[in-house]
Amino acid sequence: MSQEALPNVKIAIVGLGYVGLPLAVAFASKYPVLGFDINPKRIEELLRLKDKTREVELDELSATLLQGNPSDYATNGLSLSDRPDDMHGANVFIITVPTPVNEFKSPDLSFLLKASEMVAKVMEPGAIVICESTTYPGCTEEDCVPVLERVSGMKYNTDFFVGYSPERINPGDRVNKLSGIMKVTSGSTPEIAETVDQLYRTIITAGTHKAPSIKVAEASKAIENAQRDINISFMNELALIFDRLEIDTHEVLQAAATKWNFLPFKPGLVGGHCISVDPYYLAHKAESVGYHPEVILSGRRVNDNMGLFVASKVVKLMIKKGIHVEGAKALILGITFKENCPDIRNSKVVDIYNELGQYGIQTDIYDPWANQAEVQEEFGIEIKSELPTEKYDAIIIAVGHHQFKTLNYAELKNIIAVLYDTKALLDKNKVDGRL
Repeated sequence: MSQEALPNVKIAIVGLGYVGLPLAVAFASKYPVLGFDINPKRIEELLRLKDKTREVELDELSATLLQGNPSDYATNGLSLSDRPDDMHGANVFIITVPTPVNEFKSPDLSFLLKASEMVAKVMEPGAIVICESTTYPGCTEEDCVPVLERVSGMKYNTDFFVGYSPERINPGDRVNKLSGIMKVTSGSTPEIAETVDQLYRTIITAGTHKAPSIKVAEASKAIENAQRDINISFMNELALIFDRLEIDTHEVLQAAATKWNFLPFKPGLVGGHCISVDPYYLAHKAESVGYHPEVILSGRRVNDNMGLFVASKVVKLMIKKGIHVEGAKALILGITFKENCPDIRNSKVVDIYNELGQYGIQTDIYDPWANQAEVQEEFGIEIKSELPTEKYDAIIIAVGHHQFKTLNYAELKNIIAVLYDTKALLDKNKVDGRL
């Protein structure tokens, strides 16, 4: 059970993406909330009850959304703005901006530091600034706090305080949603840690875990996803080995899973905003203190190369069937980083697309979940709006959307030469290969 609302709390959420919007809607049921995003189009869409992330139910958004001018924090509910000054009056600021990696796989803190500057300009004495963005241990206090102090002119842990509560949003998951996932919390003093914990307890029915320090909370987030990344990389490496041994990986996993303590991970493309990014944050911090992480980075190398393996495997299957590769046509089903979700961040399907292009294969992509304009802007790829009916030399099932589970592949198989399944959606006897 969630607790009663804390008195006199006025919240500003900085960033209204996959993490920020569900958080803003949840808090707005009990507090005055100003949802801020630098993208005016995002604000306009939300005011029209349009959420491209599909992370909140529209009736929930409608029930909490306040129309008109941004809130003066006098009424419970959600106000929206793209103007930083409208955050004036808040006493709790929650930062939920992206923390990606750059082209060199190093942490890109530009969004986080810019958000810290914005907050510092509007916060007043006594403010609590909570970060939910994924970082490495020490980032909140070592990188964000100096910005908050410099821009605001206030002193840390005297005039303002900070906390860290790592986000645990699982895009596309309709079962494990915000309120039903236990939340890790922390604060810069014991008193603030307790306040932050109580604040989240008012919206999290699953309960909270108060970490002993901000660094511990930051580290817990980093290892959650690094652990999954390493386990999946082991499955992917097995898939590479078993492919050479001509053994079906999934049949091996089914046999191994008969032991009670076998972990049920599967091979696959590892993209998205967390699993393919967070290990680099942990590795960066490790190297800054003189330790070169072997296991973490080796797992990343394996997972980052799986798209290339899939493309080369498809090409080999085409050659085996006597298809002239250069000039051939292929269709990829799916481009989002996971099933039943519109999130395209760090999608490894793009690696398959680009590698097939290197072989001279003309490749189309169809994805009923992805936003065509976003794919064009992010990757420069024009995807199909409807399932093509033309003949292809190869079709690759890259994402396990529920729409792809019901396609008539038996009929498709009559007009294509190679059907490759990266998600093991189909029986192995119905495809030419699977990951």
